[in-house]
Amino acid sequence: MKTAQAKRRDEQDQRTLALWAADCAAHVLPIFEEQYPQDDRPRKAIEAARAWERGDLPMVDARKAAFASHAAARMANNAAAQAAARAAGHAAATAHVADHARHAATYALKSVSAVADREAVNVESDWQYRRLPEHLRLVLFPKTETVYHK
Repeated sequence: MKTAQAKRRDEQDQRTLALWAADCAAHVLPIFEEQYPQDDRPRKAIEAARAWERGDLPMVDARKAAFASHAAARMANNAAAQAAARAAGHAAATAHVADHARHAATYALKSVSAVADREAVNVESDWQYRRLPEHLRLVLFPKTETVYHK
């Protein structure tokens, strides 16, 4: 059984991860919006993740925004845009389950890889890694910590 302090720490880490996931998704959101400027579902999902992190939005509403962003991804016929919308959806879904943050980052990288070279993907990966608080790096990037980011 977790202590009250451990539970608070886990909840704070989940909120930190939601904000980080939102940042990762927002970083590639222009890729989606360039293709689908009238579709604001991914933007709303990112906003929902941030609102949940602040305590301004219930988890169930963040999940609804996540589902809507994933629907936008399914409707997109461009791989980079699809991945960007999925990144936003997973950012919002982090309010439900913290592990979605990892998927938001992965889909953001997929979005970049669909429009840029390997060096740009490496730069994006490094940007993501450096924005993540140190105590969470090893949790999300267990192998990356020792191999890529010394």
